[in-house]
Amino acid sequence: MKKGTLKLGLFSMILLGIVSCQNKEKEMADKRISELESYVDSLKTVDEMAMNDNWDQIASDYDKKSTSAEDALSVLNEKEKTSGQEKLDSYNADYNEMKASVEEKKEAVTPAIVAESSPNQRLRDRLFGAGKIGDDMSFVWVNKDNILKTYETFFQSYKDNKEDFSREDYDEIKLMYEALDNRKNTVEKEGLTSDDNNKIASIKLKFGPMFKVNRMGAKSRETAEAKE
Repeated sequence: MKKGTLKLGLFSMILLGIVSCQNKEKEMADKRISELESYVDSLKTVDEMAMNDNWDQIASDYDKKSTSAEDALSVLNEKEKTSGQEKLDSYNADYNEMKASVEEKKEAVTPAIVAESSPNQRLRDRLFGAGKIGDDMSFVWVNKDNILKTYETFFQSYKDNKEDFSREDYDEIKLMYEALDNRKNTVEKEGLTSDDNNKIASIKLKFGPMFKVNRMGAKSRETAEAKE
């Protein structure tokens, strides 16, 4: 009787140990899947420009989290593994959609990068970032989330380099600025916040008079140099 009780107790301990191990494995898998879900959700709040600029790091982080989740799933039973895999497939689909969008935009700016040797392209790169603007002066990549940053980047770069601009440069800057303003008119209808709109208005208020004076100065300087 005692031997039977001892064997039963030993069996119960082994069974409890197995169940406990399985529960821990399930908890670990749920944790890894939850971490991946949170990461994908956080990517959905990142603005387009920041995502494009930091995509290599984003892709690396996602691969690590995805691999970790898949490894945790591999030790579960078939039912739990299937349930977890369905979630992973959903997050992978969201991620691949973002990846496709980033790659599409990289391909779209290739013509601008190829043309970077031209003086006008170098000017565009200096004011807005390498490959952002090409000969078509397209600002379709500007949206309600990054338009304020675009104006800020443009204005700061303009102030930093205005002493080096020629009269031709100012003519090109005028065209770029007008194209950006046209894009702003569209973005305003797509949910641009009043706070961002006010900050952009402040930048425009500072830039307008500054540009007029600087442009006149460049023309006068080149005229004087031509007479020498």
